[in-house]
Amino acid sequence: MAETVATLRDELVEIRRDLHAHPELARTEERTTKVVADRLRVAGLEPVLLPGAGLICDIGPGPTVTGRKRIGVRADLDALPLPDTSGVPWASRNRGIAHACGHDLHTTAVLGAGLLLAELATAGQLRTGVRLIFQPAEEVQPGGALDVVAAGALDGVGQIYAVHTDPKVDVGKVGTRIGPITSASDEVTVVVTGPGGHTSRPHLTADVVFALGQVVTQVPAVLGRRLDPRSGVNLTWGAISAGTAPNAVPTSGVVKGTLRCLDVRAWEKASAVFHEAVVQATTALGVEVEVRHQRGVPPVDNDERATGVLEAAARDVLGPDSVQLTEQSLGGEDFAWYLTRVPGALARLGTRTPGGHSFDIHQGDLRIDERAVEAGALLLARAAWLAGGV
Repeated sequence: MAETVATLRDELVEIRRDLHAHPELARTEERTTKVVADRLRVAGLEPVLLPGAGLICDIGPGPTVTGRKRIGVRADLDALPLPDTSGVPWASRNRGIAHACGHDLHTTAVLGAGLLLAELATAGQLRTGVRLIFQPAEEVQPGGALDVVAAGALDGVGQIYAVHTDPKVDVGKVGTRIGPITSASDEVTVVVTGPGGHTSRPHLTADVVFALGQVVTQVPAVLGRRLDPRSGVNLTWGAISAGTAPNAVPTSGVVKGTLRCLDVRAWEKASAVFHEAVVQATTALGVEVEVRHQRGVPPVDNDERATGVLEAAARDVLGPDSVQLTEQSLGGEDFAWYLTRVPGALARLGTRTPGGHSFDIHQGDLRIDERAVEAGALLLARAAWLAGGV
């Protein structure tokens, strides 16, 4: 397998650079889909386009031949609405859009894995069929995973695997974890309205700004007391807006944030507790309150056996010391939805040049060590091969 990927290495790097230079936002990934589909067709495969954007592609024998469900391997296609400040020659040509989360790497790694697995299938060495899933819209809520599942992408799939860029881990290393590896992540919005008035007479109106202050300060504290502290509940406000003049009580204001939980049971309770806390914080202030809670994603809950497959694959193709324990992140990842239906696992794929700078995801200056393209392709191809034989 390693010998085969060596012949693809330069091509895969060029594809990744092309995708990086032409990023597309959620549910607009038509060019990205075409690039992937065209290369799969060159390999003699038959990708099936999904509605809007994205595709699935089956490789090797299906369940009717083997009696085994296929192994799924998933990539996400979309970029972020951020300017690309990386300074590389293949920086984004689409103004205000950047692959700042590494989805160009994920896409290329799964494509490379598919090309490797296709060669094994041609040689009769693929014991269980594989389904490549190239998913749109991971960066929005609700994410594209739900659309892909609704389109039947998991029909006949028994396990699923994925990787996520980790620029704080050296290239050639992977981070794994049994159980939750990411957090549940929801978007929350509170809109407060009142009649407005003069700041010299706050007692004759309903003070919208003061009410927002109570929401901002009290609600996170209430969540910390009403939900199990071991569940890692975190409410962080990201935007607040009210009024334009220092001497006028505005008629409306809004605060927005994210509500994250490390535990799925707490996530299931958090919505009701959040709503109650907002109401309690504002009831005595005479304002009207609208609470919006956009459910996002549950935690990515790695299956123990599937995590073992990824670890074994990493040791086989990246070396005996390539696996390290990763911490659970408060970030959200809609790969979680696949794992509510079939077992599987996600690994963090190292992209930092050893001894080099540690970048961060969701930042426009993100750079990756491009050796991670080959590492990701080998890891996922080997994981799919091993999973098909266990």
